[in-house]
Amino acid sequence: MSTVRKAVIDDLSQLAGLFNLYRIFYRKESDIESAKIFLRDRMQQHESVIYVAEENRKLIGFTQLYPQFSSTRMKRSWLLNDLYVLEEYRGKGISKQLIEAAKQLAKETNSAGLLLETEKTNIIGNHLYPSAGFIFNNLTNFYWWDNI
Repeated sequence: MSTVRKAVIDDLSQLAGLFNLYRIFYRKESDIESAKIFLRDRMQQHESVIYVAEENRKLIGFTQLYPQFSSTRMKRSWLLNDLYVLEEYRGKGISKQLIEAAKQLAKETNSAGLLLETEKTNIIGNHLYPSAGFIFNNLTNFYWWDNI
């Protein structure tokens, strides 16, 4: 049985491995050392909240949320930016456990809600999120400006 809890700095080595696999899933090059630095900075500077799923002291999944604000709602909201579960643990409800932790964070911080995006090709995610209570918004256009 897996448990979900807030990540702590002692999780950094295992968490960086998961984060690296997540980035590889999205076609980025493997870079564990940079992953470790990036996550450490987010944690130490309180710029994100990370929840981990753990089984027998092994981290098997994580979600990372970033705070943002909604001007129209005049409240904080959270960007559920990252969600990843090791392949051999998928289909066991771990993603939903991590999402529930994110929802609890939104409630505890009196936030407007959670926002996420995923690629159209992410078949599993595009089935998971509606089943977890997320509503697909086809009323707005999403734009991105790339500073590269």
